[in-house]
Amino acid sequence: MKRIAVAGLLVLGLAAWFLFDLGQYLTLDALKAQQSTIDGFYRTNPLQVLAVFFLVYVLLTALSIPGAAILTLAAGAIFGVATGTALVSFASSIGATLAFLASRYLFRDAVQARFGSRLKPVNDGVARDGAFYLFSLRLVPVFPFFAVNLLMGLTPIRTWTFYWVSQIGMLLGTVVYVNAGTQLAQISTLADIASPGLLASFAALGLLPWLGKWVMATIKRRHVYARWSKPKRFDRNLVVIGAGAAGLVSSLIGATVRAKVTLVEASKMGGDCLNYGCVPSKALIKSARIAHAMRHAENYGLDNTDPRFSFKAVMRRIQDVIAAIEPNDSVERYTGLGVDVVQGYARIIDPWTVEIARNDGTSQRLTTRSIIIAAGAEPLVPDLPGLAQSGYLTSDTLWEEFARLDEIPRRIVVLGGGPIGSELAQAFARLGAEVTQIERGDRLLPREDTDASDLARAAQEASGVTVLTGHEALRVESAPDRQVVVSAEGQEKAIGFDALIVAVGRKARLSGYGLEALGIETQKTVVTDEYLATIYPNIYAAGDVAGPYQFTHVASHQAWFASVNALFGQFKRFKADYRVIPWTTFLDPEVARVGLNEQEAAEQGIAHEVTLFPMHELDRAIADSATAGFVKVLTPPGKDKILGVTIVGEHAGELLAEYVLAMKHGLGLNKILGTIHTYPTMAEANKFAAGAWKKKHAPEGLLRWVERYHTWRRG
Repeated sequence: MKRIAVAGLLVLGLAAWFLFDLGQYLTLDALKAQQSTIDGFYRTNPLQVLAVFFLVYVLLTALSIPGAAILTLAAGAIFGVATGTALVSFASSIGATLAFLASRYLFRDAVQARFGSRLKPVNDGVARDGAFYLFSLRLVPVFPFFAVNLLMGLTPIRTWTFYWVSQIGMLLGTVVYVNAGTQLAQISTLADIASPGLLASFAALGLLPWLGKWVMATIKRRHVYARWSKPKRFDRNLVVIGAGAAGLVSSLIGATVRAKVTLVEASKMGGDCLNYGCVPSKALIKSARIAHAMRHAENYGLDNTDPRFSFKAVMRRIQDVIAAIEPNDSVERYTGLGVDVVQGYARIIDPWTVEIARNDGTSQRLTTRSIIIAAGAEPLVPDLPGLAQSGYLTSDTLWEEFARLDEIPRRIVVLGGGPIGSELAQAFARLGAEVTQIERGDRLLPREDTDASDLARAAQEASGVTVLTGHEALRVESAPDRQVVVSAEGQEKAIGFDALIVAVGRKARLSGYGLEALGIETQKTVVTDEYLATIYPNIYAAGDVAGPYQFTHVASHQAWFASVNALFGQFKRFKADYRVIPWTTFLDPEVARVGLNEQEAAEQGIAHEVTLFPMHELDRAIADSATAGFVKVLTPPGKDKILGVTIVGEHAGELLAEYVLAMKHGLGLNKILGTIHTYPTMAEANKFAAGAWKKKHAPEGLLRWVERYHTWRRG
């Protein structure tokens, strides 16, 4: 109601302006004709004239009515340079701010809701450099001031910032026009004031804030490097610390563009993903799925059978899988590609020097133009009483420990309800262990929507996992029996175990390689800017150590930006792009997502509609007895643009790739619907989800006319 009232007042003001042709009074000829009359009235009633002039100027500016230039000339003609400049400066700034506020109040929410994702780069730029942008626009008169007022109201710039930047930015132009007004008789058109030379001068002035920003950045860089002595020559173009996904890709890119690169790794090449994470867990999951399928062979018209297997053989297969992939990440391969691979512990001594304690006992110092920190992450271990003495395992250590066992531990407790804990819990339960999964929160996979979490829990329980959500681990006891004591609703409960796996998350490796001595800021990760640079412009971070996502594919993605910026940043730097990040939790059924889900859209206030296609309606899913799950697509109301997709189902990670491609390249659901999908495949679920969206947006009015046409054709 308030918005309607404000809009009504603005419309009435504009209507009155045009209805009564008030613009006739704001012309050069009218001003010259009335100048002597106004001068006389000002001499006899100075305060009233000043007040009326001020209010009229504010009102016209607030209503975005043309005529400010004529009023500014009038201020010079009537009040002189000093008084006229002060009067116009405050009146124009206040009027502009009122127009800014009106635009914000009436339109910002609607515009942001409709175009929020498209406007995000603009919003981020204004939040970061809004004062610079506005100052430049105010200094260059070719940009209509009323348009600047209205458009800035749609952005997140603060009101006070808008006011003071506007007042300062418009001051020079105000002085020029007020001073010209003192020579009113000599002006025949406004072009006499705003000559091309003057406009060019203003445009040059508009570059001043950006020049100042560059100077300040240069000073800041010099200040950061002030206590260090920069080498005159360098041994390397790039030193990369860590040979996980980010480190391997960074060093490969460097070698590919013929830079001299050293890659330092203290442990195993390939990092966590190859040796402790993605690869071994997926090999384990495959064995567990086969065992589960054998127990439930009746689903496929076969006889159920209890799988007979050697647990040691299952774990040996996992090591065989790792060994088969290892050559891709090996020292030999990367040496052959032109990377100098050093096995040892790296420490950054200064912004251009890395000291390496080599695994062979020797040490080495290298000077380098740039450094990329790709130290990865490690399991997060909670400070739980008794945990340290319990012989607990993590997702890093369980592979080696379990490889020593002849039989799978009978009772396994998994702490954590995220992706890692859920995958391990389901896999070990399917291999015959009694698994209890403990999660402090109220559901598994809390980053996903509730419907996806519910299906994940159902899958866990169907696999034999005892899921305890809303249970907080209090302590671990080792005598007389090893057990975890948990609490729920004020009641304690003890859960015995033969193996305890801690999978409550991972944390970035932030110590041991010199960050503290250099003063590189860390929080939960190494703090970087949007280019992945630390406070030192030649030191970058990528992968899990940099965040915000802990995925191998994101680490590889970041590595491109970090390495290119490190090697060629003096010419152009690229901002890391996180707009389309997919991920999958490899349960059975898999849970895959890209972009927004419902809970995130609601938290961010993003208008959306949901289209859902259930897997039990898909022919291939029915044939495969894999009907659990759905494809859920979020779109803006009435539009086919894809904001986000959640898929739960068999091969959901593979199905998601089509949506990742579509989102990356701006393709909507209509394009997916118009693409031929092979029958019968799981991928058809994507097309049917697009078809469900299309059906909801069918042109009912047109279809009624088409129905009448067909009726007429039948006679």
